[in-house]
Amino acid sequence: MYSHILFPTDGSDCADAALDHAIEHARTYDATLMALYVADVREVGYAAPALSLERVREALLESGEQVLNRVAERAREAGVEVETVVSEGTPASEIIRHADEQEADLVVMGTHGRSGIDRYLIGSVAERVVRGSDAPVLTVRQESA
Repeated sequence: MYSHILFPTDGSDCADAALDHAIEHARTYDATLMALYVADVREVGYAAPALSLERVREALLESGEQVLNRVAERAREAGVEVETVVSEGTPASEIIRHADEQEADLVVMGTHGRSGIDRYLIGSVAERVVRGSDAPVLTVRQESA
């Protein structure tokens, strides 16, 4: 039923709860888990105008790599094949683009992400992905893990 499952993450607790579901679906259907971290650098300029945008961008990309390394480790420990991608752009648009380009059969994501100046709120991102994705989208609340 599923051969490619896209798991967008920001490393939040809610995304971790969704990861449990993504891994379980991937294991059940012998699917490849495609973990995606989107670095949204648009808001950084407003949040930290005194900082070098390039330095902040690099920090976001490095953070994304760290988040994806943890995701990949958990997936591999569960016996799931995993691929990781760090992307830059608008989170919802990038998630939808990757779902289309990777021919994802399912998107599994948390309903809310990290909050704060340098993090996007995935609640609105999840809604945009649900509305814009051709693939089915499974959204997971933190409490449901």
